[in-house]
Amino acid sequence: MDGVPRVPEQRRPGSAQDAAEPAALRFGVLGPVRAWRGEEQLATGSPQQRALLAALLLREGRTATAAELIDAVWGEEPPSQALAALRTYASRLRKILDAGVLVSESGGYAVRGLPEGALDLGVAQELAAEAEKARGAGDLCQAREVLARALALWDGEVLAGVPGPYAEAQRVRLEEWRLQLLESRLDMDLEQGCHAEAVSELTALTAEHPLRERLRELLMLALYRSGRQAEALAVYADTRRLLADELGVDPRPGLKELQQRILQADPALAEPSAPAAEPAAVPVRPAQLPATVPDFTGRASFVSELGEVLASAEGRVMAVSALAGIGGVGKTTLAVHVAHQARSAFPDGQLYVDLQGAGPRAAEPETVLGSFLRALGTADSAIPDSLEERAALYRSVLDGRQVLVLLDNARDAAQVRPLLPGTEGCAALVTSRVRMVDLAGAHLVDLDVMSPDEALSLFTKIVGEERVASERKAALDVVAACGFLPLAIRIAASRLAARRTWTVSVLAAKLADERRRLDELQAGDLAVKATFELGYGAMDPAQARAFRLLGLADGPDISLAAAAAVLDLPVDETEDLLEALVDTSLLESAAPGRYRYHDLVRLYARACAERDEQPPREREAALSRLLDFYLATAAGVYAIERPGDRLVDHLEPTEREGLRFGEGTAALDWLYTEGESLLACVRQSVATNRLRRGVDLLWAAKDLAESGANARQYEATAVAVCEATKAAGDTRAEGRARTTLTNVLLVSGRIQQAADEARLAMDRAATAQDVAAGSWAANDRGLISLHQHRYADGKVFFDQAIEGWTAAGNQSGAATTLFNLSRAHLAMGNVTKAVDIAQHGLTLLAALGRTMRLANGHYALGMALTKAGRHTDALDQFGEALTIFADHRQRLWEGTTHFRVAEAHIAARRPAQAALHAEQALAIGCIGGDRMRGNVLTLLGRALSTLGQVDRARACWREALKLFEENSVPEADEVRVLLRPAATA
Repeated sequence: MDGVPRVPEQRRPGSAQDAAEPAALRFGVLGPVRAWRGEEQLATGSPQQRALLAALLLREGRTATAAELIDAVWGEEPPSQALAALRTYASRLRKILDAGVLVSESGGYAVRGLPEGALDLGVAQELAAEAEKARGAGDLCQAREVLARALALWDGEVLAGVPGPYAEAQRVRLEEWRLQLLESRLDMDLEQGCHAEAVSELTALTAEHPLRERLRELLMLALYRSGRQAEALAVYADTRRLLADELGVDPRPGLKELQQRILQADPALAEPSAPAAEPAAVPVRPAQLPATVPDFTGRASFVSELGEVLASAEGRVMAVSALAGIGGVGKTTLAVHVAHQARSAFPDGQLYVDLQGAGPRAAEPETVLGSFLRALGTADSAIPDSLEERAALYRSVLDGRQVLVLLDNARDAAQVRPLLPGTEGCAALVTSRVRMVDLAGAHLVDLDVMSPDEALSLFTKIVGEERVASERKAALDVVAACGFLPLAIRIAASRLAARRTWTVSVLAAKLADERRRLDELQAGDLAVKATFELGYGAMDPAQARAFRLLGLADGPDISLAAAAAVLDLPVDETEDLLEALVDTSLLESAAPGRYRYHDLVRLYARACAERDEQPPREREAALSRLLDFYLATAAGVYAIERPGDRLVDHLEPTEREGLRFGEGTAALDWLYTEGESLLACVRQSVATNRLRRGVDLLWAAKDLAESGANARQYEATAVAVCEATKAAGDTRAEGRARTTLTNVLLVSGRIQQAADEARLAMDRAATAQDVAAGSWAANDRGLISLHQHRYADGKVFFDQAIEGWTAAGNQSGAATTLFNLSRAHLAMGNVTKAVDIAQHGLTLLAALGRTMRLANGHYALGMALTKAGRHTDALDQFGEALTIFADHRQRLWEGTTHFRVAEAHIAARRPAQAALHAEQALAIGCIGGDRMRGNVLTLLGRALSTLGQVDRARACWREALKLFEENSVPEADEVRVLLRPAATA
């Protein structure tokens, strides 16, 4: 639709008279007819009296004759005393309202003198007009927000409970206007890329208004842009059949045209029809280039060469230049400088990323693509999961745009290829330590060290002409000692510039001492190390110790509190040391309270630690303190999230305390912020005497896997510690490690792998007499049995787990397993027992406080109540579960609960609501991976089929069948039956 719809046949309100009273009157007609004086709700009388008030309010100050009002209230068959009744109603309303509001005039009545904004309908009209104006100005964000406020004014059925033909006509008119406004808002949602969010709402709306073609059109477009082409075409087929059956007509031309464009995969459909005005947090025109250095020096031939390549981007499929050279040679500085010079040739923006290719864990292309897509204005919900889909969407978003992409510090060509635009008018600059001869079509540039003249010029710009002019030979010695590497020269010159008492000769003498430079200057990392040695040698002992020890820790960065643990110092003293290191440029401040090393500096710091940290056990002690800090803090977070859970009592003891949190939000903030660094610390514990604590840290941080936040890194870490514990012959640690791996495999739906690990975990726990691990392993084997439809076996395992929990005094663990036991009884048909067991588990947990596991209890009880036919009670339980899961940031459990809500609605014969929640489950994701996604699609298909959307239902079932067959699970048989022609006949 081209604009925001205006209310049909409704005049805009005129200028309001001044209100005499501070507590002004307000009226509502977009729902029940109500009146307020300030915050006090007034009694508006009988239905007929409310009908009179509504008729007068909707005339917006115009006089209505008695005959008109009688007809409005009673229609063609008024009572014999209708006029007297009308006057009685008017008299009663005068007593309720302010003086002079309800006036008699020419034998009729009118409502006058209301302040501006007194009638909710008038407010809605004003907001709709404001939204239309914002949309016309291209500000879709503002238009959407204002239109949402207008729609929020509706409170159920318009004029609810008001009799009479006039009220009925107004209900129809205003409901039509509401739907038009809703369609307009949804249209803007799609223009801004909110496709996945719109699907669930449109699915419910099309079920409620099956003959409304505009809603069907929007649903088709939303599905197509969400990558669900088959369902989009199925919506058209359902619509065509429905219109033919109900009205004997064909779909309107716009709907037919959309179907053809989808069949032809029209590229224009992949993007919004008009540029979306996104909030600042989601810029459509990114400008991500780092600042260029003001003292950029030399490299004139390279600047010219690269500039010419970028200038040719407009007439080429894609211009790619790859700069290669050793660390510190100035690749990034040159690339950023050239990119800034070429900005005018790329008016649609510039993207930048450090691919961390020189480090042990380079950036994953799919992660980078997610960041780029968000920077280009793509909503999070519209970003697919797989690398291939993200790369395809990235190229589609860039099609027709002129964007420069700077890929800094790449590992190899394989990392780069998915990040290349691939379209005419775009270009990419790549920097790497390796020469990318296998990057097809790339313009390769080998960047060597600076010439002596360029190096001296850079040194002079930083230090100052006056100081260098008198000591030119010493300056040449300095740049030569730096190997003419720009990074080395810059660090050396910066230190000299900061020390006015030094001469250039003093600096040259320091560099001349080869012992200060580790080795003779030569190509490769040693040249950079020599420069770092200069900065390191100028540190005082405390700074040097901090520099060495902090470099030992893996992870992308380190927090101030974790650094204090490594150094065994108070936080304030640690911060002073770290800020001093930042001043030397040997440490970066990643964010307030967080620090990181450049990858080469970290390697140098570790070399210093191996050489200088005496005795050597100090290095081990530093990493041990870091592990203690993470384990103690993670255990505290676990205890806050799960009060009463005795797992923390069974973890390895720590000699250092962790952080303490007063409430769950701060605790979860810490866990998810530290996730990558925490897992890196666990990996560093492999093959050391810290292994047991590393395993326990992984166990205590299980929310990183269960929430889906760090599932991939968590799994890789769990595999590593499983191998390490097995190699070390530590049965107890191996049992716990395999328990963590079982958990992440269950979350991702890989049931057979989980079964293998759980069996080993249970065996190792029994051998080590580890009650905690044994109880968890038994619980997990019970869950696996449920997935494998071995319900009696599952009950045995659950009983075994409960026995272990009870013996250990772990009520929380016992309650958690009771919820799973409830599901086993439910699967075996023991519905009443399932309800009783789930309620018993909730009773146990309720005494412990608001624990995250309460949500699992409400979830299990909701499932049992659904089977018992108590659908309203079940939905109440699922609502409680959703609230708790959301509070504890368990997104995958939220999605899974939406699936169970959908099941309850299906059972209660409410297919529209079922479809809405199934769509939400698909958008969020679920515990159980592809297998659970298949279950959601199967249920969504059932709901859609009941709603008459047979073709779309079958599209869902086909996708579900594909997932089931790929995972070799028995649910495939059920879907094959559904796909038989008779199933939907």
